[in-house]
Amino acid sequence: QVQLVESGGDSVQAGGSLRLSCVVFGYTFSNGCMGWFRQAPGKEREGVASIYLGGGSTYYANSVKGRFTISQDNAKNTVYLQMNSLKPEDTAMYYCAAKFQVCSGVSNFGYNYWGQGTQVTVSS
Repeated sequence: QVQLVESGGDSVQAGGSLRLSCVVFGYTFSNGCMGWFRQAPGKEREGVASIYLGGGSTYYANSVKGRFTISQDNAKNTVYLQMNSLKPEDTAMYYCAAKFQVCSGVSNFGYNYWGQGTQVTVSS
């Protein structure tokens, strides 16, 4: 059984940094795509970043480019999201997801597995 477990969410002030982690249990995604998504109260879920595990190509939403970095550690079966220069509008529940296909930018199409989420709150 494949499980994705996120951690690292916290409450920080604007301008601060956080690093989210997503550990995959039960499967090793040597190829495919893993992504980070977020959903704020009353808003639709949106793609934040994704990474193609077979080659390391990365994709970002315009709203986070230059501030967020997605990376992978194959030895730990973990994907990270380093978030710098956080803004109040980054406040949301953050989810990681995995799929067997290649990435389609930051689209949420085709993901097979989702984590339970980790809360990020940024205060002004």
